[in-house]
Amino acid sequence: MLTVLDGPMGTELEARGVDTAGRAWSAQALERAPEVVAAIHADYARAGATVHTANTFRTQPRSLGPGFATLARRAVELARGAVPAGHRVAGSVAPLEDCYSPERSPPEPDAEHAALIEVLAEAGVDLLLVETFPHVPEALAAVRRAVATGLPVWLSLTPGFRADLLGPEALYAGACAARDLGAAAVLVNCAPASQTLAYVRALRAVGLPFGAYANGGDAEEGLGWGAPGAPAAYLAWARRWRDAGATLIGGCCGTSPAVIEALASGLSANG
Repeated sequence: MLTVLDGPMGTELEARGVDTAGRAWSAQALERAPEVVAAIHADYARAGATVHTANTFRTQPRSLGPGFATLARRAVELARGAVPAGHRVAGSVAPLEDCYSPERSPPEPDAEHAALIEVLAEAGVDLLLVETFPHVPEALAAVRRAVATGLPVWLSLTPGFRADLLGPEALYAGACAARDLGAAAVLVNCAPASQTLAYVRALRAVGLPFGAYANGGDAEEGLGWGAPGAPAAYLAWARRWRDAGATLIGGCCGTSPAVIEALASGLSANG
């Protein structure tokens, strides 16, 4: 059965005029524009998504200091309050440093990831989404801590915004290691939609539910960033992921509620 995921929070905040500059990025909106965060969640629900990622990508001690826990809880509350009962809310656990700079991954990330993961579990998320990791060892450290909560854990690795940080074989090996730690699903995210199929195919042999949520790539591809034909163009790639066996499909940077609506309506059994 196909599950439609939501789309990005950060680039959608920017598209709606919310300032996300700075280390805290999208987390700033939890204080400055919580009503916009809630509206984005609601729009993705109306579009057809049934798994919604709380805005906790940057609610980390490293980014926010001691106030991180308050904002992480607020993010979960906003998501839960904006979507229908029965929809799942995922707690996002992201790299401690830049998600496109694996060389900056800290050598001992466990305690920092555990701090956020514990808050998210206590806040009542339905699953933990360890996402957008280009550095496999740090991703596995987060998965290990997340699995210890007893919640379902999904791991999503990123090959990078231009698919130049991880190859399909390395992504597959990382996904297998996460499976062995107890992950419930594996995904690829934030690679250009036009370059994601090879990674989806690599995940088929892991033996877990798998999927993808890609970015819009370069603007001239017309797959995101507000391009008029983006929903249909992105859907065409998503159908290839579905045909390769993916059952978890959504959108990442540069996509939008309109793209998610196209997925929800166009990825039916006969679509």
